[in-house]
Amino acid sequence: MRILGIDSSGLVASCALLEEDVLLGEYTTNFKKTHSETLMPMIDTLLTQLGAPKSSIDYVAVAEGPGSFTGLRIGAATAKGICKALSIPLIPVPTLDAMAYNLWGARDLVCPIMDARRDQTYTAVYAFGNGGFDRKYGPAAVAITELAEQLNAYAQAVVFTGDGIDKFKEELKTLLRVGFSFAPANQNRQRAGSVAACGRELLREGKAMKGDEFAPNYYRLSQAERERMKKEGEAK
Repeated sequence: MRILGIDSSGLVASCALLEEDVLLGEYTTNFKKTHSETLMPMIDTLLTQLGAPKSSIDYVAVAEGPGSFTGLRIGAATAKGICKALSIPLIPVPTLDAMAYNLWGARDLVCPIMDARRDQTYTAVYAFGNGGFDRKYGPAAVAITELAEQLNAYAQAVVFTGDGIDKFKEELKTLLRVGFSFAPANQNRQRAGSVAACGRELLREGKAMKGDEFAPNYYRLSQAERERMKKEGEAK
């Protein structure tokens, strides 16, 4: 069984091919280029290098959100297009769950933080144990002060991952009253290998669906939608 993993939920663009429990290959870039320009060429290059025709893919696992509205739409369109062309199912994978997979087995709490703009972070809190992980909080879009309060209440050490580290690191150092650390460079961004691995577990739980049934989970309204609702409210 082969699962193609895709993540374009942030600045990172990443694709990977998983065969059973073996990661055959992964192609990840963290550069300010439009995912619509890079994602399909990356997938084609990865599959070519692996000598794996598209017809050998059994499932596509894609990061469903939260994340960049544009990035999520591009990932969704790419995944749905492949699923439709190959007549294969799609596995939606929560972005934050996949990011927590980067730190599988951590003794501390794991807290992905993504820059959600407007001084907020997309976040969740996980605890690993008994061969799996438990989501203790989230997913949510909250102010970093609210997240810090939640983490202080757990009274456990925590390790952070995600691009929110760049924005909130100094503030967290001030707010936290528990032990904390920040994941190193090879574990602090989205990775399609983690999306595929997480997707494999979700597949066992029967979470696959038809590609045309999938829609990204944004967790909050886009700026355009907020502005439209504000104008509609003012017009009433």
